Amino acid sequence: MARERTYIMLKPDALERGLIGEILSRIERKGYRIEQMKMITLDEPILREHYAHIVDQPFFPDTVAYMTRGPVLAMVVEGENAVRGMRILMGATKFEDAAAGTIRGDFGHCTTENLIHGSDSVENAQIEIKRFFG
Repeated sequence: MARERTYIMLKPDALERGLIGEILSRIERKGYRIEQMKMITLDEPILREHYAHIVDQPFFPDTVAYMTRGPVLAMVVEGENAVRGMRILMGATKFEDAAAGTIRGDFGHCTTENLIHGSDSVENAQIEIKRFFG
């Protein structure tokens, strides 16, 4: 098994709903270590970079409105197979497909506001960590 670092972001709805403690607790109970953490407010330029793959989609303006309506909690999470393990812990992007016991399965109620982001590969984790932590 490989020790990895991944980028995790709790989105505005997670903060608005008071789920920070529950989600951080799940991450730590799973055996991962939160290496760095900071609360930040995103703006459109960084969202255009982070979501470059959907900038041309008709729903992108709604994504910007959602992601800029409040702060997010940015984290670097480290542990054995952290990228894949965190994606399993998060659950499927569509809340209706997310299994019970996952963050989205237990707390999600809308696919467009899905509580948490996690890097989808080790390579993207490195890019996203650099983007949000320098």
